[in-house]
Amino acid sequence: MGSFKSEYTEKLSYKKTLYAIEPSVYIVGAGPGDPDLLTVKAQKLLAVADVILFADSLIPEQILELCREDAEIIRTANQTLEEILPIMIDRVRSQHKSLVRLHSGDPSLYSAIHEQMHLLRKANIPFEVIPGISAFQAAAAKLKVELTVPGLVQTIILTRISGRTEVPATEKLATLAAHQASLCLYLSARHVENAQAKLLEHYPAETPIAICFRIGWPDEKIKVVPLNEMAESTHKEKLIRTTLYIISPALSTAKGRSRLYHPEHSHLFRSSHN
Repeated sequence: MGSFKSEYTEKLSYKKTLYAIEPSVYIVGAGPGDPDLLTVKAQKLLAVADVILFADSLIPEQILELCREDAEIIRTANQTLEEILPIMIDRVRSQHKSLVRLHSGDPSLYSAIHEQMHLLRKANIPFEVIPGISAFQAAAAKLKVELTVPGLVQTIILTRISGRTEVPATEKLATLAAHQASLCLYLSARHVENAQAKLLEHYPAETPIAICFRIGWPDEKIKVVPLNEMAESTHKEKLIRTTLYIISPALSTAKGRSRLYHPEHSHLFRSSHN
């Protein structure tokens, strides 16, 4: 990936004194791995924050190049929430500092921020959540596909298979697969045989699936195979973590067309060409 010292990063440096932030916790989505996919707000916060809590096992080191040289960097891969929370409280309440809690992907998906926010509220510590790009969005971009093709599929389901974290009975994979929507399956590589069996109950065996490993990282891998080869391909590549599966008819050569830009479609800003 190389050094993340883009022209934008250089331009950002002179704005540090212009972007003032309050002593608070900022829960920031770092995106799937590529530092260029950070939101502008995330970059601004990283450039001025006093303290960075960095999930170092899931986020590339290059992102730290955006931070102040004198920022306190705290790596959290080997820490529990019970160890992390007192740091947040101390830096914000006692030291009156701004703190970025950097998470991979988007905080709204499988990021374990629910319990953090609950405890921050309980401790009366102000916080803000800044969204990030999720792996399914970055993967679709790399695959050059739209996951909602008119006349083919109009629903996206984001889910996982039961593992250490039990999935509610109403959200079992076989139940969701019955919709035959664009299904994005997170955190399931260790249970891929079970996942494949559940999906095959409703999707045709030839349904294309994308196996996406470490999207946005220098060693990313993307492979499209038929659904009935999902487990075999996963084992062949020795994938056990950081893998996203996209199961979707949209991965085939779809020919549906949206009405939005069709010449016969009129809306508030454009008259029909009939």
